[in-house]
Amino acid sequence: MKLMHISDLHIGKKLFETSMLEDQRYILNRILDLLDDERPDAVLIAGDVYDRANPTADAMELLDEFLNALAQCGVCTMIISGNHDSPERLAYARRFLENRNIHISPVYNGHIEPIALSDAYGEVCFWLMPYVHPDSVGGFFADQTIRNAQDAAQAVIGEMRVDTNKRNVILSHQFIIGGMTSDSERRNIGTLENVDAALYDAFDYVALGHIHSPQKVGREEVRYAGSPLKYSLSEVNHIKSVPLVTLGEKGKVSVELIPLSPMRDLRHIKGSIRELLDKKHVQSPEDFIYATLTDEEIVGDAMGIFQQVYPNTVKIDYDNFHTR
Repeated sequence: MKLMHISDLHIGKKLFETSMLEDQRYILNRILDLLDDERPDAVLIAGDVYDRANPTADAMELLDEFLNALAQCGVCTMIISGNHDSPERLAYARRFLENRNIHISPVYNGHIEPIALSDAYGEVCFWLMPYVHPDSVGGFFADQTIRNAQDAAQAVIGEMRVDTNKRNVILSHQFIIGGMTSDSERRNIGTLENVDAALYDAFDYVALGHIHSPQKVGREEVRYAGSPLKYSLSEVNHIKSVPLVTLGEKGKVSVELIPLSPMRDLRHIKGSIRELLDKKHVQSPEDFIYATLTDEEIVGDAMGIFQQVYPNTVKIDYDNFHTR
């Protein structure tokens, strides 16, 4: 069975107040192209579908386009809510969408029923676990002390009663200890959001969302897909990709990372304004540009000057004697 794992779409995201909706439409279309090429049996979307709990009309329209395209491809799509999503809004019309093979995790109600797909090796159980925290699940486990995300995730996974003789895949949107974060993820205080990867030992593949850097956590089969686009300066060196997961017989899992190329890259350039705007050094002027100027004096209307050469300059700051 072949699975395509994506997450952290953050539809409606702004990059330093610059809308990325056009870039998000472009990258979602590239994902659809991959779908045509690879023909997976299921697409797993591991949370933070929207950038905020109350998405704009334009963001909702783009998600509608994407889901409609997935439905037309005939692929089974599974979606969970992340910490940026409203579980209630994301799950709107989920029963209707199930008729088009699109499954969205409901607001957590104390129980998760798996979705079963089959192939030549038998049944695969998919568990759609939305972002959980003490406030969202504590009321369902009165006999347990739910103080943090670890307790919440342990209670939710413990209730699932996973049959380890079968192949099991879980979609989860949590901060797993050991994951490398970036600046565009919502920050939490201390270790309250930390979850131990050992909680997921019963699952053959763990499709994670929340961290924007593509990476494994511990074993190869516990993986963050990462965001499909760069959403912060700390991500400029990321190579965004889509994990293509192949499930063979029980215990046989392979992962291939397929690179994603954006319509406009995010780049960080540094130097004096004269150096950075010299035609000999200008490249890919349509990219999103974060410029750090080393000029000792403040440059008047630096943004206006930069945008004549780099029209998508999103931020300018300084690294000089005064800032140091």
